[in-house]
Amino acid sequence: MSIHSGKDTCSEKLWYRQAAGRWEEALPIGNGRLGGMVFGGVRREHIQLNEDTLWSGFPRDTNDYEALRYLKRSRELIAAGEYAQAEEWIEQKMLAVNTQAYQPLGNWYVEQEFDGSAATGAEQYERSLDLATGIAAVSYRMGDNAYRREIYASAVDQVICLTYEVDGAASLSLAISLDAPFEPVVASEGDGSLTLYSRCPSHIADNYRGDHPRSVQYEKDRGIAYQARLQAWLDEGSSTLGKDGRLHIEGARRVTLLLSVATSFNGFDRQPDTAAEVLALRNRAVLEAAASLGADKLRERHVHDHGSLFGRVSLELGQTATSVLPTDERLNAYREGASDPALEALYFHYGRYLLIASSRAGTQPANLQGIWNDRVQPPWNSNYTTNINTQMNYWPAEIANLSECHEPLFRMLEELSSTGARTAAIHYGCRGWTAHHNVDVWRASTPSGGHPSWAFWPMGGVWLTWHLWEHYVCNPDERFLREQAYPVMKGAALFCLDWLQDDGKGGLMSSPSTSPENKFRMQGGAVSSVAQSSAMDLTLIRELLDHCLEAAALLDIEDDFVREAAAARDKLPALRITPDGLLQEWDQWFEEHEPGHRHVSHLVGLYPGYSINKSDTPELVLAAERSLASRIRNGGGHTGWSCAWLINLFARLHDAEQSHHFIETLLKRSTHPNLFDDHPPFQIDGNFGGTAGIAELLLQSHLNVIELLPALPAAWPEGRVSGLKARGGFIVDMTWREGRLAEAGIVSTHGAECRLAAAGELIVRKPDGTEASASRFETVRGERYRIYFA
Repeated sequence: MSIHSGKDTCSEKLWYRQAAGRWEEALPIGNGRLGGMVFGGVRREHIQLNEDTLWSGFPRDTNDYEALRYLKRSRELIAAGEYAQAEEWIEQKMLAVNTQAYQPLGNWYVEQEFDGSAATGAEQYERSLDLATGIAAVSYRMGDNAYRREIYASAVDQVICLTYEVDGAASLSLAISLDAPFEPVVASEGDGSLTLYSRCPSHIADNYRGDHPRSVQYEKDRGIAYQARLQAWLDEGSSTLGKDGRLHIEGARRVTLLLSVATSFNGFDRQPDTAAEVLALRNRAVLEAAASLGADKLRERHVHDHGSLFGRVSLELGQTATSVLPTDERLNAYREGASDPALEALYFHYGRYLLIASSRAGTQPANLQGIWNDRVQPPWNSNYTTNINTQMNYWPAEIANLSECHEPLFRMLEELSSTGARTAAIHYGCRGWTAHHNVDVWRASTPSGGHPSWAFWPMGGVWLTWHLWEHYVCNPDERFLREQAYPVMKGAALFCLDWLQDDGKGGLMSSPSTSPENKFRMQGGAVSSVAQSSAMDLTLIRELLDHCLEAAALLDIEDDFVREAAAARDKLPALRITPDGLLQEWDQWFEEHEPGHRHVSHLVGLYPGYSINKSDTPELVLAAERSLASRIRNGGGHTGWSCAWLINLFARLHDAEQSHHFIETLLKRSTHPNLFDDHPPFQIDGNFGGTAGIAELLLQSHLNVIELLPALPAAWPEGRVSGLKARGGFIVDMTWREGRLAEAGIVSTHGAECRLAAAGELIVRKPDGTEASASRFETVRGERYRIYFA
């Protein structure tokens, strides 16, 4: 057979002995824009489809023009210690509306008929996803006939390609259909193609309590419209459109089905009014271009494109007897206590695969579910939740050497800086721009509806700008810093400068201030979420101002903004420690309302930030350790993503065993059979956070020194990793034996000075053969340096 399997390893392939019985068992494919969940049935293949611009709604102004009227009073109540009243005031007067929802495109079905000797039961069934090639496959035998199908989403050619093939005397008999969760129009144009046209809802309202009579609303002239077009290529046989609206294929031995999708989305600030005829022309152009290449070339181009990203990093942690089992059986064995470091490596690689599949240059960023969603009313609207979840999606982007996958987030920030500038001015009378905890494709920047503990948090944009700085320090490109990163960072900082208030003691404070989704208990038992100067606010503002000041120095900028930022930075209060030694979450000590809360927002300076570290703030590190112990002791880390955050936090503390314990917890407690993170329900952030945490155990560089194997767990005594990216512009390879670094290699991508640290004295062998101490040495762009112990 000409269709072939990719590399079969225990850490780069998911495989199963049966078809998916539910969505969380299906296998994801994606090219950043188009997504599919592949079920792999023998007689009926089901691919649930998504396209990343399909959202409910349309551009609209969600700002509350009366909000500013109430800001002063909220600050007065907080200053008077009337926290519960301030919270009530904000809830009644200063919140806005919820975001719109990410939508499913529909479903693609292929029903296969068998007759004669081929009608026996399927044998030797295997369903798989090769992470290295980005190809999902199904294979089985019926009698003397071998059947195989492959499906992938090509980023380079913008199609989903599904190929069926049979080896034996039988031929293929297929019936193909498309449907949508909205009002679909399905047709064929007599050229072997099938088209689906539909339109997303114009509005989706929350309906968790079942109290909204029309929570999903449609309007014929509003909302994003789309067309999906499916083309069939046959080596022989025939295709006809049946009276049942399905495309029927008979007598073929190899069939290639191509799907192209076009939508009327025109940008975050323009009405989605592209005509249906234009969508049809776009799809025809894509499919004609694919036809000019042919099936084999399409596959080759996809594998090369996907592999150019996925193949950058390798990780081997060793195998055990369970490593050769199907993925679901491995996961069950792992839950029962079997050791399987290769499963942990598979989870790491799966996170890299998911980022490649859900976030490519020119697409939308990965949302709460990446790009995979089968519900019209998905949990939390499957939006961009920017008080941790969107950020966590991109934690592995740099260290896992997928910097290009960061681009959609940066474009979203540029767009948010536009909508967020209006919100900053209208809601708060501030310069710059702001965003709150929920964002959608229309770049909503206002507070959502709901409760102030989550809805009122104007620091979303501040935290998101951390990713711009992280990209720059990992890829020191002055043009990116000057033209893209610095203007957006400066805008967020300007908002902070106006948001901060004089505390009457010569310092500055943030008010009103929340610590995302958490609350505190006051004397007398009353509960509130609103006070002033949460540790998270202060940390995010301090680190943003630091980034702006460092960027300004690198760019030789000295102006009023730089001077204002420097003055404000010096007036920010230090973080505080509670009487019992924990890191204090607000400016005053309050009793914790939920000691095991899932968010650990006050520890953001430990990870992903850098301002809580053993070199500069050892007392805060100790307080952070105690805070983590307290949260865990009281049940913290109970959701998938919060467990993933713990992996990274303990890695930063160099506590390898605790970090590895939460890798085990994430896999045992919060992982679906297809390895999707189970919040519950499915959220993709835990996958990305887990991937970042595994990398963080092996490599750290946040304090301007590259630490090699800073927190190697005992469960990984031997292994190797290649291709991880360190800040400063370095690609790192390492091999270790008996829990100790054996050798390493460093490639300099930008010719910067390199500083290394490990457990022992390191020597660097330079390209010219000379040797020197590896603690600090100059590099040449593109050169490789060998590292070993003295």
